[in-house]
Amino acid sequence: MNIIFLLIGISLLVGTAFLIGFFWAFNTGQFDDTCTPGMRIVDSTEEVEFEN
Repeated sequence: MNIIFLLIGISLLVGTAFLIGFFWAFNTGQFDDTCTPGMRIVDSTEEVEFEN
């Protein structure tokens, strides 16, 4: 029975760590521009040379 309380405590700590990490990323602007990085490869105008 004690192991259940230990696992619940560990899961709460891990969940809290992920929540803090999410809010940190949100506040530092990690999710500000979600469209441009995906479109950069489509709208690329520079030519890329491949070596054979």
